[in-house]
Amino acid sequence: MLENILAILILVGAFFTLVGSIGLIKLPDFYMRLHGPTKATTMGVGSILIASAIYFSQKESGVSAHEVLITLFLFITAPISAHLMAKAALHIQTHQSEQTQKK
Repeated sequence: MLENILAILILVGAFFTLVGSIGLIKLPDFYMRLHGPTKATTMGVGSILIASAIYFSQKESGVSAHEVLITLFLFITAPISAHLMAKAALHIQTHQSEQTQKK
């Protein structure tokens, strides 16, 4: 049962990471490209780290602190860095595609 849960978490993480990577390549401007890696990839890497924490917590006695700390750091820093990059892009007036300007 545990192996099935871990497999699902890893597959979900791989899917979100793939979608974020494709979004980084395919989206037309900086603002849309910023959305792909920060949102989808955070969920992807977070799922993989949660699977790793569950696996090593079951293998060893006790909670795996490394994965928990990395997950917390990722969930705290990714939105903050995306916000700061978007504000910097607005400040230097980075070109926006027509799709971005409509919304």
